[in-house]
Order: sequence, then structure tokens, then C-alpha cells
Amino acid sequence: MQKTLVLTGGSSGIGLAIAAKFETNGFNVFNLDIQPGTFGKFIECDVTNHSSVQNVISKIAEQHKIDVLICNAGKHMSADIEGTSEADLLALFNLNVKGAFSATQSVLPSMKAKSAGVILYIASEQALVAKTNSFAYNLSKHALASMAKTTALDYAKFNIRANALCPGTIETPLYHNAIDRYCEQSGADKAAVHADEAASQPLGRIGQPEEVAAMAYFLASDEASFVTGSLQVMDGGYTAG
Repeated sequence: MQKTLVLTGGSSGIGLAIAAKFETNGFNVFNLDIQPGTFGKFIECDVTNHSSVQNVISKIAEQHKIDVLICNAGKHMSADIEGTSEADLLALFNLNVKGAFSATQSVLPSMKAKSAGVILYIASEQALVAKTNSFAYNLSKHALASMAKTTALDYAKFNIRANALCPGTIETPLYHNAIDRYCEQSGADKAAVHADEAASQPLGRIGQPEEVAAMAYFLASDEASFVTGSLQVMDGGYTAG
């Protein structure tokens, strides 16, 4: 029987790679995003709107048993705590954290009914370590790590697994936008900044979205049936030192 994935933020970057990986491996993929993507069935949905997420997922659950939820929708912000306004903090948490909360709460009835399910949060290596000028973003990724752990414990009795995937520096539009903003502010050369980022990784390169998608697919599979409540780091060794 064809399995179903509900994915938030599946139209670009890591989300796009995840949608492609699961769809090409036979999954029925529903992509909840604000802009269309290449893979999966696109459903326009602003995940900061709790009732919208509930309505969309309940309609999916009426027709399909939801096997996997991947919460990927999110955005980056560079600022220390003094440079973070209340509006900035709330906007980032509404997307990065409340969006994941809404999606998780909405899929649980379907997963509980069939006593099976996998929930995966796309966090960051910043769920484990701090970086300068990353106050709100770092805070949001720690929240996703916590969500994975508590959900794993609360719903293990229903055979529902929850994990957080914690990528390091991955070459996505989000990455390039951040580099572009830095170069505009500092006057630095983008090629040089990109090379420095690659050199700062123990493996000497930037990760690719397809690599994150491959790990996500593994964590959603039966081969990872004993993996829950974990923070799966894939950062080229950045946090090992």
C-alpha cells in the first residue's frame, strides 16, 4: 500500500529534496507551502496559521492514512539578542516552532488511530551548539529538538516515533541568501566567503540538500524502527570538535 508523507515547506531547498526523495520512492507526498514546488501535491498553506494547518491536514487524513510528517518550513535570522525585536522573535517562532506544533498536533489523531507513524523535525546543528549572531534562530532550533524528545516519549505507546534531523551548513537558497546579505553589509567577496564556509567544515565542503533528504528517508523507514527521541546530526563533523 502506498504510504503518505505530509511535508511542510517542500518547495525549495532541503524541503524540495525531501519531496523528491520520497516521491521517487513511491510515497504520496503532500507539500504544504506558500509557493508551488516541483514534487508532491502542492497545497497552499501558511503554517503560521494554526486553523489553516488543522483544516488542511484533517482533509488529507479523511482520504489517506498519514504515515510520515516532516516539519521543514522555517526561516533564518542573523542577529544577537539586542538586535532582535519582539516582532522579529514572534515572526520567527510562528514559522519555525508554531508551524511544527500545529502540524504535529494535527497528524497525531490519524497516527494514533493506526498505532504507527513517524514525525521528523528539520532542526539544525544549532540545536546542539551556539553560534554568534544567531539568537532567535538558535532558540527556535533548540525548541524543535525539545519537541522531538517530548513527542517521542509521549507517543511511544502508540508506536509513533519522533526525531530531529540536525543539518549543518547545507547549500540551499536559504544559505545563499544569508551569504548575499552578509556580503552586501560587509563588502566581502561571495566566492571567498563560500570558500571559507567550506573550509570551516572538517570534511572541507558544504553539505547538499539531497544528503539531508537521504537521511530523512532513512529515519522515516522501518530500518530506523528503533530510533526515536534522537537528534541526528549531519554537519560534516562541525560539532564534533
